[in-house]
Amino acid sequence: MTVPTDKELSEHWRNEPAPLLPLLHAFHDRDGYLSDEAIDHVSQALKIPIAELYGTVTFYHHLSRREPGSHAPQGVAAPRVCMGPICSLRGGPAILEALKSEGATAMPCAGRCDEPVPVLRGAEVFVGMTPESSQARSSPMPPPNPDGVEECVFAAIREPGRAGIDGYRKTCGYEGLERAVAVSPDDVTEIISESQLAGRGGAGFPTGRKWKAVAEASGEPKTVVCNADEGEPGCFKDRAILDYDPHGLIEGMAIAAYASGATRGFIYLRYEYPETMNILERAIGEAEAAGYLGESILGKDFDFRIYLRRGAGAYICGEEGSLLNSLEGKHPFPRNRPPYPVTHGYENLPTVVNNVETLASVPHILRRGAEWYRGLGQNGHAGTKLISLSGDIRRPGNYEVPIGLPLQTLLHDWAGGPSDGRSIRAVTMAGLSGGFLAGDDLDVTLDEPSIRSVGSMLGAGGIMVFDDSRDMIAVAHAAMEFFAEESCGKCFPCRIGTQRLTERLAGGGQGQGPTDLTEWIDEVTDIGQTMKATSACGLGMAAPLITESLMRCFPRLVAEHVKS
Repeated sequence: MTVPTDKELSEHWRNEPAPLLPLLHAFHDRDGYLSDEAIDHVSQALKIPIAELYGTVTFYHHLSRREPGSHAPQGVAAPRVCMGPICSLRGGPAILEALKSEGATAMPCAGRCDEPVPVLRGAEVFVGMTPESSQARSSPMPPPNPDGVEECVFAAIREPGRAGIDGYRKTCGYEGLERAVAVSPDDVTEIISESQLAGRGGAGFPTGRKWKAVAEASGEPKTVVCNADEGEPGCFKDRAILDYDPHGLIEGMAIAAYASGATRGFIYLRYEYPETMNILERAIGEAEAAGYLGESILGKDFDFRIYLRRGAGAYICGEEGSLLNSLEGKHPFPRNRPPYPVTHGYENLPTVVNNVETLASVPHILRRGAEWYRGLGQNGHAGTKLISLSGDIRRPGNYEVPIGLPLQTLLHDWAGGPSDGRSIRAVTMAGLSGGFLAGDDLDVTLDEPSIRSVGSMLGAGGIMVFDDSRDMIAVAHAAMEFFAEESCGKCFPCRIGTQRLTERLAGGGQGQGPTDLTEWIDEVTDIGQTMKATSACGLGMAAPLITESLMRCFPRLVAEHVKS
């Protein structure tokens, strides 16, 4: 096979939209790392100052700067082992140690919490709790809801062949887009507004209002960006949609483009989903060939193309401003707001930014109606929510629940509860970002008002379960250590605060700070309040929920920790 030259790689990508990430990946895939010469070539090809480019490259976890990089001494891809909150308790450290001779390194949560422990080897992901049991296999199919509870996003996902365009169309695929282009863009936006669909990535902003703002904003071309950088530990719901229902996302993006006036779209996919990259590329090609993407879609005056861009490993890129900067080839710092992406998004132009679950809900709503979607919720809440459930639970996986379902119903009736002889000690909410719930707080319902009433949030919908065998101080320390590592460093309250909180939670005599309990609590509380009030983005605002909830749920453990 002919190895492409530096010039051939740069000429292929330099005229494409958002060229930096795919060009860096092309060099990295070819050589196993990014040499000084490669960085210099990219700098000249894309006219990015080399100092700025170097800072951007070194920010991403998965871009190696030295040989052998991603190529192990044996000439194959060096393994990366997940050390996320679940996998670190399920054999991750032992697997990492066993693979050290192959050049293995640790990586943050890789989005396989329902099937630990993932090991990334080039374009393949292997899973298993020991090196001997590890094997490559497809993502687990979402389990069916018990008692026939009606779904939206997952309604047809289990149908055979749904990932291909023929199977998708057999299950009413692209009917939503056909109905959309038969009415005006304003009519489409009104349907979405009436459905009360809100952002399912955590922010909960009304989707129809966002689309309307972009449609009314000045500036062309307009853009739809799908945030598929599912980096929150404990969240893996988007992966199920992308692997088994990619056309559902594509159709949702096309409807969003029609409603907002966008002509181009990007899917920003997290690095740790290499097989998903191939699935999406194939689905985009099928949609183009069938006339659902491209020019004059369905015979209408409507043009829209989708470009797939793969991240390089940075939790902060799940924040929309960081994601947009990453797409533009800039250092992925969060953006100051206002202005907001609806008026100043990709390339400073009006941009819709929605996550995978939100966009995948749209075709079903267009096909079945706003009233139908509103009726899927419970106790006055509208719609459904995908929940990624993992940890010390019998049946981990992705569940589509009615908004308002009791958490205890999900944990015990749907997912089978903990193993024999164990009880649930705590769960995390919103992945890690919502902190812990324990005791009576577990009696919440799965909706934002209920969960926020106990000091947490539903967010993106990741729930990790910890039984009574787990050391919650150690769990909290690992969580804060993750936030400290992933802080982008732009603002000092987050950059310094996460480090100080990590130190306060360190065990084994490594903890720093006051040894008097009252002083320790006062200091940790003060750090957290400062971070929540002054951090530049959600990472710094969410991290203190770990220590706040730990003190609230486990005061005796905190007292023992401070005295130890």
